[in-house]
Formats: sequence, C-alpha cells, structure tokens
Amino acid sequence: MSTRTEKDSMGALEVPTEALYGAQTQRAVNNFPISHQGMPEAFIRSLLLAKKAAAMANIKLGTLSSSLGSGIVSAVDELLGEPNLMQHFPVDVFQTGSGTSSNMNANEVLATLACRHAGETVNANDHVNFGQSSNDIIPSTIHISAAIEVKHKLLPALEHLSATIKHKADSVKDYVKTGRTHLMDAMPVRMDQSLLAWSAQIDQNILTITRLQPDLMTLAQGGTAVGTGINAHPDFSKAFSEALNGVTGLQFTPAENLFALIGTQDIAVSVSGALKTTAVSLMKMANDLRWMNSGPLAGLGEIELEALQPGSSIMPGKVNPVIPEATAMVAAQVMGNDVTVSVAGQSGNFELNVMLPVIARNLLESITLLANVSRLLADKAIATFTVNESNLKQALSRNPILVTALNPIIGYAKAAGIAKQAYKEGRSVVDVAEENTDLSRDELEKLLDPRKLTEGGL
Repeated sequence: MSTRTEKDSMGALEVPTEALYGAQTQRAVNNFPISHQGMPEAFIRSLLLAKKAAAMANIKLGTLSSSLGSGIVSAVDELLGEPNLMQHFPVDVFQTGSGTSSNMNANEVLATLACRHAGETVNANDHVNFGQSSNDIIPSTIHISAAIEVKHKLLPALEHLSATIKHKADSVKDYVKTGRTHLMDAMPVRMDQSLLAWSAQIDQNILTITRLQPDLMTLAQGGTAVGTGINAHPDFSKAFSEALNGVTGLQFTPAENLFALIGTQDIAVSVSGALKTTAVSLMKMANDLRWMNSGPLAGLGEIELEALQPGSSIMPGKVNPVIPEATAMVAAQVMGNDVTVSVAGQSGNFELNVMLPVIARNLLESITLLANVSRLLADKAIATFTVNESNLKQALSRNPILVTALNPIIGYAKAAGIAKQAYKEGRSVVDVAEENTDLSRDELEKLLDPRKLTEGGL
C-alpha cells in the first residue's frame, strides 16, 4: 500500500495515499484495533450535518470567511452524496471516550475536500472545528442522530405495527379463545381483545418516546471544552441550532445548561430506557405468538403463522416461528444495549462523560433494530397468521374454568367442585353443572356462553 507523510502536533505519520483523512485519524486506526466496527453510519451522517450547521453559523457570525465556510458546506454535501461514505471513517467505536478521534476524522476529511472546493487551505482544527470541541459536538451528534432516527425510522415503524395489529384485531373479533393466566386455563377472551392489548402496549411506547423527543432536540453545542463556551461566539449555540433546523427539518434548540449536556448523558439513558420498554413489549408479543402457534399437533395450535422457510436441517416438513424468534432476539439485544448505555451514562466524570462513542453506538443500534423488526413482525407474522377455529372451540368446550360465571349463583365452593369433577372426568362444565345444580340446561348454556363471558359484568 502506498503512503504519504502527514503531520500533527505529535509529529509525522504515514497515511494511505488515497485517504482523505490525516494523521490524527491514522493514529486512532493504529491505536484502536478492537472491534473493527466503525461508528454507525447514522452517527457519521449526523456529525457531518453538525459540521455543516457549524460552518453556516460561523459564516453568519463572521467568524469564518464565506469562502472557507462555503468550502466546508460543499464538502459535507459531497460526502453525504457518496455511496461509499463510510470508507472515509474507519475509527473504531471503542476509542477515546470523548469521541475526539471520530471528531478529528470528520474534521480531517472535510478539510481535505473543502480545500478543493474553496481553492485555499482549510485547516481541520482551525476552520472545520472552529467554535467547537469534541466535548460538545459528539454529545450533540448523539442527540441529533437519535432524534433523526427516531423521527424517520422508529416512530413510523411502531405506528405501522400498531395499525397492523388493530386491523388484524378487527378481522379476528368473532373468534373466542381460552384465556390463560400462569399459562393455565382461565376465562375466555376474544381474539381481538388479546391483540388490542398488544396495540395498547405499542401506543404507550410511541407516546413515551414522542415525549422524549423534545429533550433529544436540546443540544450541548456551544459549550466547547467544559461548558463555558470558550473560543466560541456567544451566539454560536443559537445560530448553530437555527442552521441545523434548516438542514434537518427538526426543531433543535440550545440546552438551558450546556454543562449538564456535556458532563452527563442522562437524556440518552432515558431514551435507551424507553427503547428497552419497547423491547419488553415486543418480547411479550413474540412469546404470545409462539405459544399460540405451537404445535401444530402437540401444542396449542390456536393460530398458524405464515410459513417462511424450512425449519430443520434434519426433520422434513418442520416450520418454525422465525419472525417471533428474531423479534425476541432483537428484544434481548436492546435490553443488553440499555445496560451498556446505563453503565456508560454513569461515566460523567466532572465536566465530561467519557463513554460517548459506545452510548452512540448502542442507542442507534437499538433504534435501528426495533424499527426494522417492528415492520417484519407486523407484515410477516401478525398480518398473515390464520386462526384454527376448531382448536379454539375444542379447548373452550373442555375448559372447566368457565364455571367461574356461576359463582354469583351457586357460590365459589360448589363451583370449584363442579370444575374439579369436569376436569377429572373429562366432561363439559355444562353437563356436570346440570347434574349438580337446579339450573336448567338452557340457563346453563346462556350463563356459560364463552362469547358472553368475554363481555364482563355479572
């Protein structure tokens, strides 16, 4: 590989000839061969948007010449349109805790391209990074990237999932099934009642995440190194947010206290907690689908999920609930990511949190995984499953717990005796109750009608 010599404050270093980045990026590549995974593309794109907004703000405030600032803006636009964008950003996620390596990676790449656009020297530190520090641009980019991904990916996916569940619930509202508590037979429920409980979970998660969006759109930008705003124009925070809003279409604002958003990552921790709750909801739905689909002969067999692929390398004809299984694995990963974000959030040592890159990585991965799997769960599991009505009716007819409806008439103790006898003898509750009470069969069939029992009341 051919190289060229680049210099930084620590001296000279060999860098690949064709690389747009310089010495500081190469030092990071050399220092952190850990995961061999770069920062998420959504983060890099948001970091570039932040650099564009910073250049626009500096032009407006007169702290950068129009030619230099415009060169940086043009460099950002060029990069964002490049299909192989990520080849220019090789720094590992597990790097310096402030994300300085990723910040300088962006500064160096933009400086190289901006020189070509501006026709004059553009310096990575003095110009691209003007009015900024890694300590405010990286926390800001965490918020920017998460807010964009939540707005354009996660919330639409969750809304699609909720709408799909509600549509499916309407189509299965005439089916009554055995309810289960502790995985044991309980009073009957309608199929739509079970599904609408899922949509209520998703709607609550949408509401919680939406409420956190305004917090995500508050930024540390302008605080520079420690929150005081040293080396930044007094109006830089405001001008930066205004420029960013024009670029993204969202409504970002400077934080009321810049020290708080540099020294802590409490908002990211809160968002991660909401993502974890969403994962818990998806896990519940996935498990319900797996149980209802179990069988087809030795399980519940209440529904049949769409057959998507062969389920075994050795057992012909076997088909597994692959989408609910994938959903459960996503949920487990998101829960693990939240633990990492929570631990990382505790690493706010005095004026700076020093686990910023891993917070960004896990937060964005959770958003992406949840968005992607929510659409799959909606389209390839919930929308397409069919109901095995005969299995539902068979289980209902043998369910001794239906006798609960007789409690107000014959009392709990006598009803318990009827239930036990019905279960022991493998007979229907109606038959056993007719023998052990003064109620007529017609009365019993009305009282024990499973659909009526799904409507509640006395």
